[in-house]
Amino acid sequence: MAGMVTAVKDLIVMVGFDADVPQIGELVEIGNENKTQLVVERLNVNGQAVCLNLRADKTIQKGMAAERLKKGVEIPVGDETIGRIFDALGMPLDNLPPLDPAKTSYRNVLDIPIKNSNFQVSKNEVLETGIKVIDFLTPFVKGRKIGIIGGAGVGKTVLTMELIHNITKTGAGLSFFTGIGERIREGHELYDTLKTANLLENTCMFFGQMNESPVQRALVGVSATALAEYFRDEQGKDILFFADNMYRYVQARNELASILDQVPSEGGYQSTIFSDIKVLQDRLSSSDNGSITSVQTIYVPADDISDPAVQMIQHELDAILVLNRAVAEQGIRPAVDLIRTTSSLLTPEVVGDRHYLLSVQVQALIQKYESLKSIIAVIGENELSPTDRADYSKAKKVISNFSQSMFVTEKLNGIPGESFSRDQTLKSIEEILL
Repeated sequence: MAGMVTAVKDLIVMVGFDADVPQIGELVEIGNENKTQLVVERLNVNGQAVCLNLRADKTIQKGMAAERLKKGVEIPVGDETIGRIFDALGMPLDNLPPLDPAKTSYRNVLDIPIKNSNFQVSKNEVLETGIKVIDFLTPFVKGRKIGIIGGAGVGKTVLTMELIHNITKTGAGLSFFTGIGERIREGHELYDTLKTANLLENTCMFFGQMNESPVQRALVGVSATALAEYFRDEQGKDILFFADNMYRYVQARNELASILDQVPSEGGYQSTIFSDIKVLQDRLSSSDNGSITSVQTIYVPADDISDPAVQMIQHELDAILVLNRAVAEQGIRPAVDLIRTTSSLLTPEVVGDRHYLLSVQVQALIQKYESLKSIIAVIGENELSPTDRADYSKAKKVISNFSQSMFVTEKLNGIPGESFSRDQTLKSIEEILL
């Protein structure tokens, strides 16, 4: 027996079923002209299904018939998806012909693959990015997670685009880019950059930008992850997964919680914030068949790095690259805060003794530089001891050494991009410290 719409409130649609009640995560189709699809968010008593309006369709009215589709939100999977752009529901956004349903397989984005409890991380494999500050302070290790944290306008997206440009050129695995709640312009720029560089044939893209409803912004990261899991498990591929911006995912889930009248937590976010982040992050993992290496940008609201959502996402990451507005104002790009940037992977076992010892020396030097700055502001640099003056000078050289031109900004500023091997980076640091 079909159900019936009993109430409509913004993106929430209440559908009553006398029998044959749908499951959570199942699709329900409204009997209107648009055949609007809803996804069941939760079930109330007396057969009432609380559904989310996936397309924000305004034509749904109370009393309309509703029918179970007995399937969840499904996206296309397979080689046909490579080089294409999809929305959160698996519909193409690139104005190219749609995929042939008869030749395409589909997967429910909410179905989490069963993990093999015997899986063990193999030997750490360091991937070179060509960006000195990343290769030195937050080594890019296969199968791990790196976060790029910063406020608005400090270069998170540019740094992500540069990583995509550099790494996809090497042909190392299959690349994914997921735009979660960011600007539409940035999505177009990234698409044009990859197309111009002939890198689209090795990239899958998902966009749920800031013009979309919170339902799609909350779902797009899950959809992209489901496709990445398919390539990892079914085809044994190594995946490079870029997400811009993970904070917007939390924000979208928070908007949905407000619409659903859920009581917020003490920090002002949804009460389910921990599970929302944890479930998605756990899916961005490796298996016996392949790996997922993820780079996630994290917006810092009001430049407050102690924000509860930022802190919670940080706990899931292996390395954190912090971008600082004060550094950006000095004209240094990428504007990395060398003090706050940390990595659990910067160990002798992962990067080797030479790299590790250099990193310890650099971190000690930068710490001293920060403490000397306040002294110099009072008495001037000339009043320092010869040793302190030498260390202060070395620290300034190290900071400027990490600045480099980006390939993705060549057209904007006319300055050719630069790429450095890890060995070149280590040599340049050694020349400064010796």
